Amino acid sequence: MGNRLYLDHAAATPMVEPAMAAVAAAMTDWANPSSPHAEGRAGRAVLEAARTRLAAAYGWAGEVIFTGGATEALGIALTRAEVSRVLVGATEHEAVLRAAPEAERLPVTEDGTLDLAALQAALSADPSPALVAVQWGNNETGILQPLAEIARIVHAAGGLLLADAAQMPVGWDDEDLPQHHADFIALSGHKRGGPPGIGALLIRDFAALRPSGGQERGYRGGTENVPGALGFVAAVDVPEDLIDLAELRERLDHRLAAVGAERVGAEAERRTPTIAAYRMPGVAAATQLIRFDLMGISVSAGAACSSGTMRPSHVLAQMGVAPEAAGEVIRVSFGRTTTTEDVDRFVDAWTTIRREAGGAVAEGDLLI
Repeated sequence: MGNRLYLDHAAATPMVEPAMAAVAAAMTDWANPSSPHAEGRAGRAVLEAARTRLAAAYGWAGEVIFTGGATEALGIALTRAEVSRVLVGATEHEAVLRAAPEAERLPVTEDGTLDLAALQAALSADPSPALVAVQWGNNETGILQPLAEIARIVHAAGGLLLADAAQMPVGWDDEDLPQHHADFIALSGHKRGGPPGIGALLIRDFAALRPSGGQERGYRGGTENVPGALGFVAAVDVPEDLIDLAELRERLDHRLAAVGAERVGAEAERRTPTIAAYRMPGVAAATQLIRFDLMGISVSAGAACSSGTMRPSHVLAQMGVAPEAAGEVIRVSFGRTTTTEDVDRFVDAWTTIRREAGGAVAEGDLLI
């Protein structure tokens, strides 16, 4: 599409070439892996190899079942975990809130992290085993949750922890990662450069999940998506330069702050290297999206599942952001292909839009 700049990788990042090649090859030569004949057995071997590769990529020693995406993976854990009740963070993805509408919602602090005192109180108020669902990193703001501390509280109460890690890059080096602490982890293929329609649920112990019969070791029905699984594992094998991406995000933070932008969750200590949300005071998010699009730049207002309708962000509301301010926030998200030039081009466009709207922007040390 010409010289467009894509900064909406949190919604979906373009498929990497090894993933496309893996899917194409599998499409030309595969059979149902549940079939007993030679072709089916060959398909089963390929699928199991992909399962092993995915676990290794994420440093996971437990079980893996392939799903149709992170939404299905979350739904499986939320509805079939061997617990008596479910608690979810108030800023969780809509997929979690829809799958567990009766769940108790836990508040967050102004920096977007889970209120640990409220979590402790909720678990102490009822001794029955609970499943607690939290995101590794928020899909709208990029704010990271203190998973190690959350897991300590949950496990001390006899509960289980579900981590939505759809936005988690492969290769992140941190002791606070879901694979070190969670009992269930939901993953998405198309967030990591794989094909759409494939994801996974990592399970520490099958005893914690009620089986449903069918395929995937009896925990998911339906013919297994072998081409999708192969594309997924091929994508996660492609490195993501997280240090470089974090430096790009820092550059964007500093340059936008200099021209009057307000970063959402500025108080948060830890964020993903690929997602940030910024407010342009006085300019509605819908107006910004149109202007950026006309300038050849793709961004979003919050999650892709809600930005098309421009519904108010429940994430920002739960963080205490006033409705008027929340309506002026857009999300910028990076991927493997993002460069310094891309960041600078976006800042130049942001400055132009802000100036055209009559807002003050910085130029050197002056506001104009």
